[in-house]
Amino acid sequence: MVKQWPPFFQDLIDLVAIIIPLLIQMRRNGFGVEGVRGFGFSLPQCVKIADSEPLALQSGGDVVIGGLFPLHYVAPMPQHSYQSKPQLTPCSSFDHRAFRWMMTMAFAVDEINRNSSLLPGLKLGYRIMDSCDHIHTSLQALFSLVRETGKTNILRTTEVYVAMPHTKNVPSCLADSPVPAVIGLASSSPTRAVAQTFGPFDLPLVSYFATCSCLTDKHMYPSFLRTVPSDLFQVRGLVQMVTFLGWLWVGTLGTTDDYSHYGIQEFSNQFRQQGGCLAFHLTIPKSPRATDIQEMAERLQSSTAKVVVVFASEVQLLDLFLELAKRNATGIQWVASESWVAASLLTSPHFHPLLEGTLGFSFPGVRISGLKEFLLNVRPSPRPGMEFVNMFWEKLFGCKLDFRGIRSKNSNPVCTGSEDLRYTDSSYTDVSQVRISYNVYKAVYAIAHTLHTLLNCDSAEYNNGMCERHKTFTSRHLLHHLKMVNFTNQFEEKVYFDSNGEPVPLYDIINWQKDSKSEFRWNIILQDVPVSQCTAPCPPGSRQARRPGEPHCCFDCLPCADGEISNQTGSTECTKCPEYHWSDKDKVKCVAGVEEFLSFYDSMGIILVTLTLLGIILTTIITTVFHHFRSTPIVKANNSEISFLLLLSLKLCFLCSLVFIGQPSVWTCRVRQAAFGISFVLCLSCLLVKTIVVLLAFRANAPGSRALKLFGPSQQRTLILCTTAPQIVVECKEPWPPGFYLVLGYIGLLAFFCLLLAFLGRKLPDTFNEAKLITFSMLIFWAVWISFIPAHVSSPGKFTVAVEVFAILASSFGLLLCIFVPKCYIILLRPEQNIKKGMTGFVR
Repeated sequence: MVKQWPPFFQDLIDLVAIIIPLLIQMRRNGFGVEGVRGFGFSLPQCVKIADSEPLALQSGGDVVIGGLFPLHYVAPMPQHSYQSKPQLTPCSSFDHRAFRWMMTMAFAVDEINRNSSLLPGLKLGYRIMDSCDHIHTSLQALFSLVRETGKTNILRTTEVYVAMPHTKNVPSCLADSPVPAVIGLASSSPTRAVAQTFGPFDLPLVSYFATCSCLTDKHMYPSFLRTVPSDLFQVRGLVQMVTFLGWLWVGTLGTTDDYSHYGIQEFSNQFRQQGGCLAFHLTIPKSPRATDIQEMAERLQSSTAKVVVVFASEVQLLDLFLELAKRNATGIQWVASESWVAASLLTSPHFHPLLEGTLGFSFPGVRISGLKEFLLNVRPSPRPGMEFVNMFWEKLFGCKLDFRGIRSKNSNPVCTGSEDLRYTDSSYTDVSQVRISYNVYKAVYAIAHTLHTLLNCDSAEYNNGMCERHKTFTSRHLLHHLKMVNFTNQFEEKVYFDSNGEPVPLYDIINWQKDSKSEFRWNIILQDVPVSQCTAPCPPGSRQARRPGEPHCCFDCLPCADGEISNQTGSTECTKCPEYHWSDKDKVKCVAGVEEFLSFYDSMGIILVTLTLLGIILTTIITTVFHHFRSTPIVKANNSEISFLLLLSLKLCFLCSLVFIGQPSVWTCRVRQAAFGISFVLCLSCLLVKTIVVLLAFRANAPGSRALKLFGPSQQRTLILCTTAPQIVVECKEPWPPGFYLVLGYIGLLAFFCLLLAFLGRKLPDTFNEAKLITFSMLIFWAVWISFIPAHVSSPGKFTVAVEVFAILASSFGLLLCIFVPKCYIILLRPEQNIKKGMTGFVR
């Protein structure tokens, strides 16, 4: 798409296009020679920047108010050579709706003049010009409007002066303005340019259709007021409506002007705060090419967003909607801003499939008594000031007015001037519910009531209840009283302005329908409320997971983990089930856990109990043998006290496995992990001391070595106590597995040191070297518990307990068989080897 300048820069370009020719002409004509009273310098006088005078609809009066209306909506592109005066080029594309607004101002002035109670004795006049809905043509109209031309029939008796900023009564181009106030304009960008020009001179500008929130800035636009509410209120309403209908994935469509720029920006900010996401934003260029329109149509059709919020005028949307209608692009729900939601240009049957069901906010409509008759009685005339009426007549009836009797062969049929407006069908004659026209009507009455107060029209003591026609006032006085105006019109509406020059915000909700039979309509192919979403809300049993780099409305649906549920559509988190509860297969509700445990009566339980009893019996037998042969060298070697302590710890290891079998209770749950941890740590502590004793016994053979003496029985007992004491007793908390793995980690640390020291002493030249047995037993121990971890994690239910019991029994049998069975073999079957000769180590 063609890149567009931001509205601020475009305004600046247009202003420069106006000011530079003015400066060139001032340079050629020279500066004024008439000095400012009280100052020692001269100011330039007002000069015309074109040879021709713009057209105006005008009527004389004691006080004349100005008007600026977008009678045409296509302005000519400025052609400035900067070598000669620019010529006024006529605008094109006549707007019948805007002409109705213009004539409503004329109607309101005429009605006020016929009202004996409002501005008695004073005739109100008007001078209305075409702004062409563009910045540079609006400024051209402005300077022509406020400059005394000498060609009007204004019967002006009030003296209107406007002071320059920081000065007093200083003449300027606007100081001799023939109008004390101006009603206009329709679009926000031209309004900003004019309001910024009027601001320093306190010349009131009352808009009937410029809704941009940017115009609320009273520092920038101090003399601006409006009878139409700011877009801030409309945007709040649109956001509430869109979110209420569940549309959180929408696109936006706008233009390059201020109205669209600020409206969409505010809508986007508030929409995001309410949890919505923007799928796209499209901008219609000022002069769109066919390729631009086609690209935008493609984007609208291909998007997953089926709701589009549009801030633009009907004229700016016409080309795009024609392209979409040609493509039969139905299925899009349009949300319209007030600038086009009540426009009739897009209501032709050609657009019905595309735009039926359109939603939006509009200003309240009223039926103004007498307006229709006034509009129908308009007739063309050759008199000066009737050019706009003549232009309207020719466009509406497709004919050519010929007041001089000169006919052209190729021209349209000649208008008679007696054609009947009652038989025409246009937005000009459609006054059943006027909205923008009503804002114009209120603006005229607001100025009239202000003048009524300013000119003391209610004072019966002076002028016999008539207005003071010769009272001098300034535009600053008028602006001051206009800000405080407060009256109730014939529609029972209170008309006043707040501190920002804003009216009371009132809106109607508009729904486009082909007929009035249905209560509410969506787009023609939709039977129910449209759905517009990037991703459908996740069903119960899953949660929404954001996609990186995408709006939060776009997400993936992930199923809840075991033991977690989500019972609502669109959940962002899964909820963990309470203790002793589990999630069902659909992960939508928690169910009480089925009591499953390793029973003494299960086949697996019977096998494990049998192995446990076998280990206890075998340990008891070995203990008995060792006790009976306690005086033999093989028992006394390496401190027999530690050997008996090691046998006791092994018996505890076998016994602790029984706590894991059977229905769990509070005490078994608390005892089993503690018993497992303490018994195995005690066992490994004994092995660690035994290994150290073997290593020190070998060093004791070296001359002068005192290592073994320094590590006597008392030191050995202390080491066993110190290594056993750090073991942690962890309560049975299934949701906290790190406690169990902390116990297991400490056991593994002791086993590692045992294996390392035993491995270092495995080849010591002793008759009986216990380090070899310890090395082999530690290898079995490590193999069992390394295999245990993955098996424990992957085993479900009671099999988890079975795996742990099997690991306890396997490692206990490994220690018992590897360390004590070889000794028993020597004691019972090879007594000749059980002699003290050649043995090294501490023998008690």
